[in-house]
This record gives sequence, C-alpha cells and structure tokens, in this order.
Amino acid sequence: MITQDMFAAATDTTYTTMEWTMAELINHPRVMQKLQDEIRAAVNGASHVTGDHLGTLRYLRAVIRETLRLHAPLPLLLPRETLEDTELLGYRVPARTRMVINAWAIGRDPETWERAEEFVPERFVDDPADYGAGHDDFRAVPFGAGRRGCPGVGFAVPSMELALASLLHHFDWEPPLAAGGAASKLDLSELFGISVRLKTALHVVAKPWSP
Repeated sequence: MITQDMFAAATDTTYTTMEWTMAELINHPRVMQKLQDEIRAAVNGASHVTGDHLGTLRYLRAVIRETLRLHAPLPLLLPRETLEDTELLGYRVPARTRMVINAWAIGRDPETWERAEEFVPERFVDDPADYGAGHDDFRAVPFGAGRRGCPGVGFAVPSMELALASLLHHFDWEPPLAAGGAASKLDLSELFGISVRLKTALHVVAKPWSP
C-alpha cells in the first residue's frame, strides 16, 4: 500500500508540473524557443533525447525550477508537529503544535523574489541550488526540505526533464486559434485542492519538427 501511494502521488504531481510547464511555455514563446534551441543543439541530429543529454540542458532545469516556484504541485506540505516546547526566531512554540508549510506562498514571496508573479526562468540559470532533501535553500520548497523532504525527488525531476525535452525536441507547440484566427493566450487560472491544477483543460497544437 505504501508503494502504491508513493507511485500514485509521484504520478499526479509529475503530470501536474509538466502540464504547468507546457502552459507557461505556450504563453511565453520566447522562452520556449530558447529552450527548444538548447535541446535541439544538444541532441545534434540524434533520433531522440536520452539521459546523456540532460546534463547539458541548463535552461531546461531553470524552466522546471521556475515552474515549481510558481506552481508548487502541493501548495501545502505535509504538517509537522513539535515534540517539545521550543523557541523559533524569538517565537515560543508549545509542544504538540502542528505546523503547515505554505509552499505556494513561499515561492511567490515578493520579499524574496524579484518579479515574483512572473515566469522568468533566467533567475535559475546560474543558481547552483538543487532539490535534494539535505539542501539549505528555503526560498522555494516544492519538495519540502530536510529529513522529511520528498523521497521521490531524484526520480520525479529527471523524469520530467526527459519527458519535456522529448516533447520539445520532436514538436513545435502553439496555442489553439481564437475566434478570427488569432493565436489565443492560455488561461492559467488555478484550481486549488490537494494539488494545484490548471482550472481550464490544457489544449495545444503540436506540429512535428524535423532538422
């Protein structure tokens, strides 16, 4: 049952993050073109993207990190409970206090992030921080942190990288045409729940690409 729950949770959050990434890229064609140029240059005529290519795709990693900052798949992380009375930053926290971490708000904090509500992957291009459970960068915590961090991060992130790189390598992507034949902007309204999803189903147009 534990294994089943882990796979179900990993599938849902990975799918949700990939959907948000594609939606943001569709609404930011300059970013998508820059990312496709990076991927296609790295693949360099090969028939498909492999794990060997991922290590060179810095902008892809930045795009995924920016998506996770803006659209944390779980807006509220699993609660923590203090075992004894403690003091944190001058605040007294009684024993058995239950705390819930708002990952969604942390990722959009304007005191931490410049242009906090905008999709700007460049902010992460030269940022060495990663998602590891032992990291001490708490500016964005989509996978939690410390010993209670998500155990599946080492599987989820490479899976997203490989899937997104493959989609962007093989296809060009566009929004559907609005009335009158003009390209439409996607509605990025959020539907809150255990995970944060797109409120409106994602519909895009894929056009096969060949070098």
